[in-house]
Amino acid sequence: MMSTKPRLYIIKNNLVEIKILCPIWGHEHLPLFSFLEKVRIAGFDGLETWIPEYKSDRKILYDYLQQFEMPLLAHQYQAQGSTFQQFKASFKKRLTECAAAQPILINSHTGRDWFTAQQNIELIDIAHNFFTKTGILVVHETHRGRLGYSPQSATELFSLRDDYLITADFSHWTCVTESMLENFEPAIHEAIKRTRHVHARIGYENGPQVPDPRASEWRYASEKFLDWWELIVLANKRSGRAVLTFTTEFGPPPYMPTVPFSNIPVADQFEVNCFMKDLLKSRYTDLAASG
Repeated sequence: MMSTKPRLYIIKNNLVEIKILCPIWGHEHLPLFSFLEKVRIAGFDGLETWIPEYKSDRKILYDYLQQFEMPLLAHQYQAQGSTFQQFKASFKKRLTECAAAQPILINSHTGRDWFTAQQNIELIDIAHNFFTKTGILVVHETHRGRLGYSPQSATELFSLRDDYLITADFSHWTCVTESMLENFEPAIHEAIKRTRHVHARIGYENGPQVPDPRASEWRYASEKFLDWWELIVLANKRSGRAVLTFTTEFGPPPYMPTVPFSNIPVADQFEVNCFMKDLLKSRYTDLAASG
């Protein structure tokens, strides 16, 4: 069994703890306890998930994570509404629901790409006020369809709020811009400074998820993303943060391509996420050893 003890990324005799989390996404069909056992035995440090709807599932989740001292990162994606006011009310409600679980962070699908900048700023302010009251930080995922869905939209919001902090999922940006972000270095630089959580999924110019990061034809994309993530680790260390979390967020079909006419995934989602977990740990451990 692989150890669940987190690895340490060492820089100049100081430590920042790297915690690798597993997403529940793609495993909704499994009984919750079975999924939690699968995650722990595979060697993940913790879990990123939405808060279960049923009280019985919440008890299973909280008891298990407490027993094995595994961190929970709450995933808020359910806020909805066809108008800004409806979304704002739903957003506040969902953040409160997440807080009841006492997560280490809340990763949020915040806003809409069709809200105005000022409306999205209002949601960022709500999240910051929530943090000041609860002590639970809300980070806004750079996700298609949400605020910060592109480097251009994120840059505008960066200029308006210093406390706009993000979950860096650059796979959405490569997809939206149909590039490896060669022309967006200032946005990447600023995003790296503001990252408090990472979704370790590798995108490319025409999609948010390469079919299999183990394949040599996707090495160019993997190396680009690994370079960005290393800079995020360094930025968090320089800022004196003790912990940085990664979620290996390769998803199931239709994110995962399938064989035509069969709907068979071209790779096993959990195997890919385990590969990414081991790759991240190996990459950062090697860097620590080299100085």
